[in-house]
Amino acid sequence: MTQCTRIRTLAAVLAAFLSLPVVAQTPRPPTNEQVAAQANAQLAIEYLRKGDLATAKDKAERALSQDSRTLASQTAAALVYDRLGDTRRAREHYEQALRYSDGQPDAQNNLAAFLCRTGERKRGEQNFLEAAANPLYRTPEVALTNAARCARADGRAADAEPYLRRALAARPDFPEALYELADLYLELGNPLQSRAFLQRYLAGSRLTAPAAWLGYRVERALGDAEQAAVYARSLKGEFTTSEQTRELLEAEKGRP
Repeated sequence: MTQCTRIRTLAAVLAAFLSLPVVAQTPRPPTNEQVAAQANAQLAIEYLRKGDLATAKDKAERALSQDSRTLASQTAAALVYDRLGDTRRAREHYEQALRYSDGQPDAQNNLAAFLCRTGERKRGEQNFLEAAANPLYRTPEVALTNAARCARADGRAADAEPYLRRALAARPDFPEALYELADLYLELGNPLQSRAFLQRYLAGSRLTAPAAWLGYRVERALGDAEQAAVYARSLKGEFTTSEQTRELLEAEKGRP
C-alpha cells in the first residue's frame, strides 16, 4: 500500500461517519427537512458500505437537496463522489463539510486525507497539523502520523521525523508512529535507529508481512545475516502470497 493510501482509507472514514452531529448546532429544534437530510445521509453511507453506488449517490443528493448546510450531508456527498472517482466534486464537498463542521476536527482530517491521496500533499499536511492542534481532537497522534506520511509521499522524508516524534510524545506506544519511524530511519540511512523503533513496534503488535520485510532489510543493512534469515523464514512461512515475500524472493534471486 502506498504512503498516500495508507493515510486513511475510505472504509475508516465510513466507520466514523455515524458519530457526526445530527444537524448543525442551533438553539431551535431541527426541522423536518433537517431530520430527513440526516436520515438520507446515513442511508447514503449504508449503501456505500454495501457497494450500491447508484443508490448511495441518490441518497446523498437527496440529503443535499433537503439540507446542504450540515456536516452530515456534505460528508456523505464527499464520500460518495470520492468512491465514484469524481475528484472535483469530492473536494468541493469535503471543503463544505469542513465549513459546516463547527470546529469538529474529523472534517479537517477527512479533507487532509483526501488532499494527500489526490496529490495536494503540502495542503493536506497542513490540514493534518491543524487537526492535531485542535483541542477537540482526542487522537492528535493519528493526525501527526498522517502528516508525516503526507510529507514522505511528497519526497520530504526529513520533514516527517518531527511529526512522528510529536506523535510519540502524545502517545508513546502508538504503533503506527513507531512503525513509520522504523521505516523512515531505514530510508534515511540509519538502520540502527530503525531496528530500535521496529523492536518497540513489535513489542506491542503482531508481526505483519511489511514489518517482516522491513526487519529483513534492517538486519541486512546492519550485517546480521542470522536475524535477517529469521525474518525471511517468517515471510516465506507465514506470508507466502504477500507482496513483501515476492520482493524478498526477487532480492534473493539477484544476490550472488
